[in-house]
Amino acid sequence: MSEAVGYARVSSQGQSLAVQDEKLKAFGCTRIYAEKKSGRQQDNRPQFQACLEFLREGDTLVISRLDRMARSVLDLAKIADVLKRKGVTLKVIDQAIDTSTSEGKLMFSLLGAFAEFECDIRAERQSDGIAKAKASGVKFGRKRALSPEQVERIHVLRNQEKLSVLDIAKRFNCGVATVYRSFASTT
Repeated sequence: MSEAVGYARVSSQGQSLAVQDEKLKAFGCTRIYAEKKSGRQQDNRPQFQACLEFLREGDTLVISRLDRMARSVLDLAKIADVLKRKGVTLKVIDQAIDTSTSEGKLMFSLLGAFAEFECDIRAERQSDGIAKAKASGVKFGRKRALSPEQVERIHVLRNQEKLSVLDIAKRFNCGVATVYRSFASTT
């Protein structure tokens, strides 16, 4: 038997869930998952995860507003995909969205398309930014543990003074792997 399952969320402990709870009960939700957590990442919301886990084919997930469930279009599209695969419809009370209707499905299709577009644009901007930074001399990655002068000194200590790799690592306050990498950097 299908059921209406509610989800309510506020961002901070000082906020009240009462208004959302009333709306969900008035809609006819028989089970309500509620939490006081940031909505930025769905993985960090245990009640939301429990809600998604509980939902069965034919059920309806009910929320008061879209921003209670997701904070980004990309996140919303991911959640919509999960609901679609499970055979669950979504009803958003305040925004009159209902994925059991053609209009509701269209809205989610559009949101999904916008999410993909947003992701592509973000990747292009990031790539352009990295290329520009590299062109202006910005180095990416972790800072080198040893300076070129230290690498030269390590080679002298190893080849001429025959110090062990462990002794060299202790002397330069670095790991043994760093010493071995310094050998590879000059060959």
